[in-house]
Amino acid sequence: MASAQPPRTTAPPPPASAAAQQGGAKRKPVFTKVEQLKPVTSGHTLTVKVVSAKTVLQKGRASSQHLRHTRISECLVGDETGSIVFTARNDQVDLMTPGATVILRNAKIDMFKGSMRLAVDKWGRVEVTEPAKFEVKEDNNLSLVEYELVNVEEA
Repeated sequence: MASAQPPRTTAPPPPASAAAQQGGAKRKPVFTKVEQLKPVTSGHTLTVKVVSAKTVLQKGRASSQHLRHTRISECLVGDETGSIVFTARNDQVDLMTPGATVILRNAKIDMFKGSMRLAVDKWGRVEVTEPAKFEVKEDNNLSLVEYELVNVEEA
Protein backbone atom coordinates (compact mmCIF):
# COMPACT_ATOMS: atom_id res chain seq x y z
CA MET A 1 0.00 0.00 0.00
CA ALA A 2 1.46 3.37 -1.05
CA SER A 3 1.52 6.16 1.47
CA ALA A 4 -0.10 9.44 0.52
CA GLN A 5 2.93 11.76 0.51
CA PRO A 6 2.98 15.00 -1.46
CA PRO A 7 5.30 14.94 -4.49
CA ARG A 8 8.85 16.09 -3.78
CA THR A 9 10.01 19.34 -5.26
CA THR A 10 13.48 20.80 -5.40
CA ALA A 11 14.17 23.91 -3.39
CA PRO A 12 14.56 27.14 -5.36
CA PRO A 13 18.17 28.24 -5.82
CA PRO A 14 19.41 30.67 -3.19
CA PRO A 15 19.61 34.34 -4.17
CA ALA A 16 22.84 35.43 -5.87
CA SER A 17 24.05 37.31 -2.79
CA ALA A 18 23.71 34.20 -0.62
CA ALA A 19 25.59 32.13 -3.19
CA ALA A 20 28.38 34.71 -3.30
CA GLN A 21 28.65 34.60 0.52
CA GLN A 22 29.02 30.83 0.38
CA GLY A 23 31.81 31.18 -2.17
CA GLY A 24 29.83 29.36 -4.84
CA ALA A 25 29.13 32.07 -7.41
CA LYS A 26 31.81 34.41 -8.72
CA ARG A 27 31.25 38.12 -9.13
CA LYS A 28 31.66 39.59 -12.57
CA PRO A 29 34.91 41.58 -12.56
CA VAL A 30 34.68 45.34 -12.79
CA PHE A 31 37.54 46.54 -14.96
CA THR A 32 39.39 49.63 -13.75
CA LYS A 33 41.32 52.14 -15.86
CA VAL A 34 44.88 53.07 -14.87
CA GLU A 35 44.00 56.74 -14.22
CA GLN A 36 41.44 55.63 -11.57
CA LEU A 37 44.07 53.94 -9.37
CA LYS A 38 44.64 55.47 -5.92
CA PRO A 39 47.38 54.84 -3.31
CA VAL A 40 47.02 51.83 -0.98
CA THR A 41 43.97 50.30 -2.67
CA SER A 42 43.41 46.72 -3.79
CA GLY A 43 41.08 44.40 -5.67
CA HIS A 44 41.65 46.01 -9.07
CA THR A 45 41.11 44.18 -12.35
CA LEU A 46 42.82 45.85 -15.32
CA THR A 47 43.65 45.10 -18.93
CA VAL A 48 47.04 46.64 -19.70
CA LYS A 49 49.77 46.53 -22.32
CA VAL A 50 53.38 45.97 -21.32
CA VAL A 51 55.54 48.86 -22.58
CA SER A 52 58.88 47.79 -21.11
CA ALA A 53 60.32 45.30 -18.62
CA LYS A 54 63.56 45.60 -16.65
CA THR A 55 64.92 42.94 -14.28
CA VAL A 56 65.87 44.55 -10.97
CA LEU A 57 66.57 41.49 -8.82
CA GLN A 58 67.60 37.93 -9.58
CA LYS A 59 68.85 35.80 -6.71
CA GLY A 60 68.88 32.22 -5.53
CA ARG A 61 71.30 29.38 -6.09
CA ALA A 62 70.63 26.19 -8.02
CA SER A 63 72.91 24.28 -5.63
CA SER A 64 70.46 24.50 -2.74
CA GLN A 65 66.99 22.97 -3.12
CA HIS A 66 65.32 24.77 -0.20
CA LEU A 67 66.27 28.27 -1.38
CA ARG A 68 63.69 29.72 -3.74
CA HIS A 69 64.85 31.41 -6.88
CA THR A 70 63.65 35.03 -6.63
CA ARG A 71 63.18 37.23 -9.68
CA ILE A 72 61.73 40.73 -9.64
CA SER A 73 61.13 42.84 -12.71
CA GLU A 74 59.79 46.38 -12.97
CA CYS A 75 57.49 46.73 -15.97
CA LEU A 76 55.89 49.86 -17.32
CA VAL A 77 52.29 48.93 -18.12
CA GLY A 78 49.30 51.00 -19.12
CA ASP A 79 46.14 51.59 -21.07
CA GLU A 80 44.66 54.51 -23.01
CA THR A 81 44.26 56.57 -19.79
CA GLY A 82 47.75 56.31 -18.29
CA SER A 83 50.67 54.13 -17.26
CA ILE A 84 52.15 52.78 -14.01
CA VAL A 85 55.06 50.60 -12.91
CA PHE A 86 54.06 46.97 -12.28
CA THR A 87 56.30 44.87 -10.03
CA ALA A 88 56.40 41.35 -11.48
CA ARG A 89 57.65 38.53 -9.25
CA ASN A 90 59.00 35.08 -10.14
CA ASP A 91 56.67 33.37 -12.69
CA GLN A 92 54.99 36.70 -13.52
CA VAL A 93 58.30 37.96 -15.00
CA ASP A 94 58.02 35.49 -17.92
CA LEU A 95 54.52 36.78 -18.82
CA MET A 96 55.49 40.46 -18.85
CA THR A 97 57.12 40.76 -22.27
CA PRO A 98 57.08 44.16 -24.02
CA GLY A 99 54.10 44.38 -26.38
CA ALA A 100 52.05 41.74 -24.53
CA THR A 101 48.52 42.50 -23.35
CA VAL A 102 47.74 41.12 -19.88
CA ILE A 103 44.80 41.04 -17.51
CA LEU A 104 45.78 41.75 -13.90
CA ARG A 105 43.21 40.27 -11.53
CA ASN A 106 42.96 41.33 -7.87
CA ALA A 107 45.88 43.75 -8.27
CA LYS A 108 46.88 46.11 -5.47
CA ILE A 109 48.72 49.40 -5.17
CA ASP A 110 51.91 49.29 -3.11
CA MET A 111 53.79 52.43 -2.14
CA PHE A 112 57.53 52.42 -2.85
CA LYS A 113 59.60 55.49 -1.95
CA GLY A 114 56.50 57.67 -2.06
CA SER A 115 55.24 56.52 -5.47
CA MET A 116 52.60 54.00 -6.56
CA ARG A 117 53.50 50.55 -7.85
CA LEU A 118 51.01 48.00 -9.14
CA ALA A 119 51.46 44.40 -7.92
CA VAL A 120 49.65 41.06 -7.96
CA ASP A 121 50.25 38.83 -4.93
CA LYS A 122 49.30 35.18 -4.34
CA TRP A 123 45.61 36.10 -4.18
CA GLY A 124 45.59 37.53 -7.70
CA ARG A 125 46.41 36.39 -11.23
CA VAL A 126 48.29 37.62 -14.26
CA GLU A 127 46.85 36.32 -17.55
CA VAL A 128 48.12 36.95 -21.06
CA THR A 129 45.21 37.81 -23.35
CA GLU A 130 44.69 38.75 -27.01
CA PRO A 131 46.34 42.03 -28.09
CA ALA A 132 44.40 45.17 -27.14
CA LYS A 133 43.50 47.85 -29.66
CA PHE A 134 44.50 50.86 -27.50
CA GLU A 135 47.75 52.80 -27.40
CA VAL A 136 49.33 53.27 -23.97
CA LYS A 137 49.24 56.86 -22.72
CA GLU A 138 52.82 57.07 -21.42
CA ASP A 139 52.75 60.79 -20.63
CA ASN A 140 50.37 60.14 -17.69
CA ASN A 141 52.69 57.92 -15.60
CA LEU A 142 51.13 57.52 -12.13
CA SER A 143 54.39 56.13 -10.74
CA LEU A 144 56.07 59.51 -11.32
CA VAL A 145 53.63 61.23 -8.93
CA GLU A 146 55.20 61.44 -5.48
CA TYR A 147 52.94 61.11 -2.45
CA GLU A 148 53.72 62.24 1.07
CA LEU A 149 52.35 60.60 4.19
CA VAL A 150 50.61 63.25 6.28
CA ASN A 151 49.50 62.47 9.82
CA VAL A 152 46.18 64.14 10.60
CA GLU A 153 45.73 64.92 14.28
CA GLU A 154 42.20 64.86 15.58
CA ALA A 155 41.07 67.81 17.73
